[in-house]
Amino acid sequence: MDSSKVSQIFDSSFLQNQTHVPKGFIWPDEDLPSNGTKGVLNEPLVDLEGFLNGDEMATVRAAELIREACTSHGFFQVINHGIDSSLINLAHEHLESFFKLPASEKINRAPKRPGCLDGYSAGHSERFATKLPWKETLTFFHESGSVPVVKDYFTNNLGKDFEQKGIVYQRYSESMMWLCLKLTELLAISLGVDRMHYKKFFEDAHSIVRINYYPSCTQPDLTLGVGAHCDPTSITILHQDQVGGLEVFQNNKWNSVRPVQDAFVINIGDTFVALSNGIYKSCLHRVVVNRDENRKSMVFFLCPKEDKVVRRPHELVLDQGTRQYPDFTWSELLLFTSKYYRADPSTLQKFILWQQSSKPISH
Repeated sequence: MDSSKVSQIFDSSFLQNQTHVPKGFIWPDEDLPSNGTKGVLNEPLVDLEGFLNGDEMATVRAAELIREACTSHGFFQVINHGIDSSLINLAHEHLESFFKLPASEKINRAPKRPGCLDGYSAGHSERFATKLPWKETLTFFHESGSVPVVKDYFTNNLGKDFEQKGIVYQRYSESMMWLCLKLTELLAISLGVDRMHYKKFFEDAHSIVRINYYPSCTQPDLTLGVGAHCDPTSITILHQDQVGGLEVFQNNKWNSVRPVQDAFVINIGDTFVALSNGIYKSCLHRVVVNRDENRKSMVFFLCPKEDKVVRRPHELVLDQGTRQYPDFTWSELLLFTSKYYRADPSTLQKFILWQQSSKPISH
């Protein structure tokens, strides 16, 4: 789809003032946020200060809270996480300034190529025609190592005048990677495997970073910011503003995840479900939009290096007596979700079937 058509489909400054949601953004009745019982998720708030300072008792307590969350729904929040609040605020400022650019400039500066994850997306209209999410995104990659791939993406693709944004998001991505590796230690402890097992697995990670902008909507009950899905990645670190909108499906109802000042929301993805041999859950979640306020968020998706074999630790197989999932590489799952399948509650199961049959599944 060329840039002019995408611009016509989703220009947030235009759409926000429309009295009716365009047809492509209207979701089926069964998906709509107005349907069903609502609640509030009772996810634990995990204080990382003691763990980061080497306090063994605090580490055990944090691991217990994480295990409780991950065997139930896979969501928890962390505070005293060691990430500089000024860096988080600066990243949000650059997010806002990017999405304030004219639609045509965003599309031309960071075009999203067919079959590729990186680039600017306006309601995913370059890939889908129905059930379009009411949001704009900019996606880029982060690789562990000395090469500043995030900064290079901004300067080489968006232009030299975006260098400062690239520097900020390079620092932010490196901070998220540091936090992810710390979390992998706690996850290993909580599962009773070697503390360094997952950290070593992810040390050369090739991860995905996404900044999101959800414009206000005059008819929020007709559309969704993100439809119900489970993340196919490993660990997700979300920083959301105070508007709210994230919901998790548990106990047969949608539960809101309350924004907590200076906290990160963490959730388990399908890849880590396989790495835990199915002990931990990747829970269904979505984003609803707001009638009066714009919502902004930043997401870091921890992913293994593409050729890494996703395999559960031997200790977990011994404990459970069976392997819950066959081995696979992250590149296979990434190919499946980026080219053949739109992520939904059945992604991991459908991927395993696809992997075994080696035939594309239309969806």
